Amino acid sequence: MGANSSSISELPENEYLQKLSGSEPISENDPFWNQLLSFSFTTPTNSADLKLLEEATISVCKSLVEKNPRTGNLGSLIKVFLSRTKELKISAECQNHLFIWQAHNALFIICCLLKVFISRMSEEELQLHFTYEEKAGPSSYGAECEDLIEELLCCLIQLIVEIPLLYPCQHTDSNWWKWLCSWYRGRYSGGVTSALGYAVRDITYSISLEAVTTLIVFLSCQLFHKEILRESIIHKYLMHGRCLAYTSRLVKTLLYNFIRQERSPPPGTHVFQQQTDGGGLLYGIASGVATGLWTVFTLGGVGSKASAQLEQCSPLASQSLLLLLVLANLTDTPDTPNPYRQAIMSFKNTQDNTAFSSSNPHAFQINFNSLYTALCEQQKSDQATLLLYMLLHQNSNVRTYVLARTDIENLVLPILEILYHVEERNSHHVYMALIILLILTEDDGFNRSIHEVILKNITWYAERVLTEISLGSLLILVVIRTIQYNMTRTRDKYLHTNCLAALANMSAQFRSLHQYAAQRIISLFSLLSKKHNKVLEQATQSLRGSLGSNDSPLPDYAQDLNVIEEVIRMMLEIINSCLANSLHHNPNLVYALLYKRDLFEQFRTHPSFQDIMQNIDLVISFFSSRLEQAGAELSVERVLEIIKQGAVALPKDRLRKFPELKFKYVEEEQPEEFFIPYVWSLVYNSAVALYWNPRDIQLFTMDSG
Repeated sequence: MGANSSSISELPENEYLQKLSGSEPISENDPFWNQLLSFSFTTPTNSADLKLLEEATISVCKSLVEKNPRTGNLGSLIKVFLSRTKELKISAECQNHLFIWQAHNALFIICCLLKVFISRMSEEELQLHFTYEEKAGPSSYGAECEDLIEELLCCLIQLIVEIPLLYPCQHTDSNWWKWLCSWYRGRYSGGVTSALGYAVRDITYSISLEAVTTLIVFLSCQLFHKEILRESIIHKYLMHGRCLAYTSRLVKTLLYNFIRQERSPPPGTHVFQQQTDGGGLLYGIASGVATGLWTVFTLGGVGSKASAQLEQCSPLASQSLLLLLVLANLTDTPDTPNPYRQAIMSFKNTQDNTAFSSSNPHAFQINFNSLYTALCEQQKSDQATLLLYMLLHQNSNVRTYVLARTDIENLVLPILEILYHVEERNSHHVYMALIILLILTEDDGFNRSIHEVILKNITWYAERVLTEISLGSLLILVVIRTIQYNMTRTRDKYLHTNCLAALANMSAQFRSLHQYAAQRIISLFSLLSKKHNKVLEQATQSLRGSLGSNDSPLPDYAQDLNVIEEVIRMMLEIINSCLANSLHHNPNLVYALLYKRDLFEQFRTHPSFQDIMQNIDLVISFFSSRLEQAGAELSVERVLEIIKQGAVALPKDRLRKFPELKFKYVEEEQPEEFFIPYVWSLVYNSAVALYWNPRDIQLFTMDSG
């Protein structure tokens, strides 16, 4: 690289990279490293440039893979990076301020090299490249020296958790801030604090982002295996030894990165700028250091345009969330449960003063209000929805807090919008959104409160103008729409089951259903009835045709009919549950039931539905009789008035009691078989400034993400 390297196309011929991957060992004390790491380079952000960088890096890596066992240059590079980060932590006392620039550049090179190494060799082979031992000399390392993999992993974690994202109003008493103020004062006009605010943030933001990215790369060996990794060298380092002590701090920092959603610093806001007088920071510090403009790898870089999507999001927040999901889904070892999952399962609100359980050393506290706000605002992404699912399912503290919120619509509406746009979402995202609703509907308080929240003008709901509707009625509309979409398109039994389970959980608490929601409940039953009759007719015709021929096997209409009848049964139970528990609160449902009363005739004598039809038949008969007594040509308003009066008069003891409809979400056995490929598909498709050759991916097919 060096100061003059500024384009991807130049990398394969770069003299410094050629020397790094050459046949000569390079000591970590060699001035070469100052030359290699003194470069300015724009980090690519689009797939085409990322692919070019990958190809350029591969040519260097192939040579390094071949020669590193004899030279140990990868280990020397890592040692240089480790020394720079140690200096970075004691910045106020350090006389060589070049470390900030060089630490970031070293980490960028390490990350690029590791990504290719990991994609092309086993973990055991990778470990050998970290354990080179020189035959003689003070720079040797190997079995008797520190474990470089663990050293590097710990250093990356320390960078993430110990270097804050600094702002003008924060950390003014830190050594970082004092040193930068003393250096900056007198060189630039204007207030030191305001000028340094973005500059310091730029430094810390970029290094933090690169550290998070490198940890993801370290864990990416899973991408190149079809089977779930249950024993991994990298996993052991992260779940045992020195890294284990940082578990709660790392999870907490990654969560706060997600919560804060800090934008990447604007291009060109870097503190280290070239001096026109030849003096300043970059000059006279180390022999052989070329002059140049320090351009930290902020997305887009100097002189390039970041995509609109990147401008609207926080790369650090996005990358931190991906790393958190990867860590949380590492498999347990026989003797050690995943400590990162334990931390996610047990953290508490900062306002919770109860003592931590001694059984979980990884517990911590975080601001639940800020977390809730971020979760509400970020649900358009798969990874934010997956995080919400994990927290609701695994952390009882978060679940209790969410269910107690008085603004639950801020969380539920984005989830409903995901389901409404089911055609545009991948199936995994839809599943996660639906399971979140199922978990929420397990709580009776939630099922009551959603009917008390009145919404105005739901603009994304296109089938009908909804000027005013309760959150509960809207939830019913969207879930029914999802069922209907699934019946006509995907025909996924799992999706049906969870949709119906959510409706069933809510049914006893239905209140003041919107007339359109009531109509859609009955319309869904009508659709199921027609489908039932069609399959029944096809089965009959097929049976008749088979009497004259024994050549072809019969289609399995019995199985299709059984599935449809299960769904019909569930819909009848949902309607019955509402009538038995809250009939007087739902005149619109009774109206819709009476309007389509003929639909239910065929099921009165059906052996699968006779019991559940008793209450529905009783309600239809009771209210039909009262309407007949009121005379013909009744207006809608008059019919609703008669229904409301009749609901008071209907003896409740005449309705047969059935067990309460309650369904609880339970993860299937070996959930990692679903979640690990899903998480890594999100990393593959969403990670910032990371590219893997799709032909190398073994964990999932390209259309599974």
